[in-house]
Amino acid sequence: MKKFSLLLLAAIVLTSCVSKKKFLALEQENGEIKSELTKTKVEKEDLEAKFSAIQARVDEYNTKINSLASLNTSLNEENDAKMETVANVAVISTDTKRKMRETLKNVDPMLLSQATTLKDSMDLAVSYNLKKTIDTSTFDESDDVAISIDETVVMISISDKMLFNSGSYRVSNKANDILQKLADVINSEPSIDVMVEGHTDSRSINTDKIQDNWDLSVLRATSVVRKLQNQYHVAPEKLIASGRSSYQPLVGNDTREDRARNRRTRIIILPNIDKFFALMASSEE
Repeated sequence: MKKFSLLLLAAIVLTSCVSKKKFLALEQENGEIKSELTKTKVEKEDLEAKFSAIQARVDEYNTKINSLASLNTSLNEENDAKMETVANVAVISTDTKRKMRETLKNVDPMLLSQATTLKDSMDLAVSYNLKKTIDTSTFDESDDVAISIDETVVMISISDKMLFNSGSYRVSNKANDILQKLADVINSEPSIDVMVEGHTDSRSINTDKIQDNWDLSVLRATSVVRKLQNQYHVAPEKLIASGRSSYQPLVGNDTREDRARNRRTRIIILPNIDKFFALMASSEE
């Protein structure tokens, strides 16, 4: 019995020693894990700090890039709006020149080959679009109505016998048809102004209401302008009235027929080049 007790005590002591060793081992392992966790936490905080610094630099670069992009856009817009004088005839922008090049793609290559300057190209482009806008087939073009395009303007010359009685500046009713067609053209195109020029022959005139040919030419022009405004609803800010008296004859004034040719009213359609191409571009969208 005594021997058995000794054996039991030895077993308990041995078991107690093994458990303590495991405990110490686990405690050591736990300490190592905590140490590793602390190290990882420090490394994480260090990485987060580095990432924040990198993000700040990225944000700074993005700000600079956006600033440069904005500056580039402004410079492009400024460049597009930059105006250029063309042969002392018109002033156009870079953007207008770009739109002109698009228009010129539709122009007859034979005509295009003859355009050697920017002014030539501008004339071709404006002529192309104005001819497209003005359907000349609606006019009975004869000696009484002559239509031509010269550089950047369309000129419609109307014999006075279609508009006025001899020596009068009152527009006759027989002019209604031609003035209606003119008004339709003018009202269809917001980007143009219209000058109405009165021309007389060289015979002098002097009445109670008309002092001379200057008076007669101006009064005839203003009569046409008033009728276009009041009867055909053409915006008055688009209209210009002027008189040329007898000083720009088409032919001599020696015969009755020649004097009749010189008595005329000329409608000059003047496009605003930038507005004209802006309108053309918006209509194609």
